Amino acid sequence: MRKDLFDELVESVQQMKDIQAGRRKPSRVTRAEDLLSSDSPDVAALRAHFKLSQAKFAALLGISVDTLQNWEQRRRQPDGPAKVLLRVAAAHPDILLSVTKRSSKRPARRTAA
Repeated sequence: MRKDLFDELVESVQQMKDIQAGRRKPSRVTRAEDLLSSDSPDVAALRAHFKLSQAKFAALLGISVDTLQNWEQRRRQPDGPAKVLLRVAAAHPDILLSVTKRSSKRPARRTAA
């Protein structure tokens, strides 16, 4: 193992011990009840309803595949406009599809030569 990686690992373990002992605050806190709240849409089920791959569903929403995977695996939750967009997609999938089809048919912009 490379020394720099080992040193980083040792430092991480020391930080964990300091957090457990109350000498340090965690950089973030994840609570199970927050991840399992019904307020957050079930992104994986929604994508399955659309019958799209992760890459295509992420493109449809205008997000990265990594973000979609984090939502599906409940490591992160969509918030703000993303949560609203997912609610619209769940309630009115035809509207989301019609908007994205319309935007993909726009003529390409010309650039000055």
